[in-house]
Amino acid sequence: MFCKKCGKEITDDTRFCPFCGTDQLISVIHNSSNARNPNVSNKSRTVAALLAFFLGALGIHRFYVGKTGTAVLQILLSCCFGLGYVWALIDLVVILCGNFTDKDGLLITDWDAKY
Repeated sequence: MFCKKCGKEITDDTRFCPFCGTDQLISVIHNSSNARNPNVSNKSRTVAALLAFFLGALGIHRFYVGKTGTAVLQILLSCCFGLGYVWALIDLVVILCGNFTDKDGLLITDWDAKY
């Protein structure tokens, strides 16, 4: 699990974080699942995959994850050369494999983002 305050990885049975000293019992009471990994994006992989499948040539999935520059480029490639469809197919495969990142370089791994 991860510390609720500093985000460093700690063992599941740790009461106080060895890095910052925060009491982890409170986070276990309020949140029975492990704390969110700070190195993972809060965007939904399901939403990104569906957007890439249905509206991928328009780069909508890239707008969703914050990559506006490449989204606009994908729109231009679709309109001018029809290459946006190929790019969207590649992005869809990358999303389904769990290697797609958001604008901050964080992996989009969760199928259902709840935060």
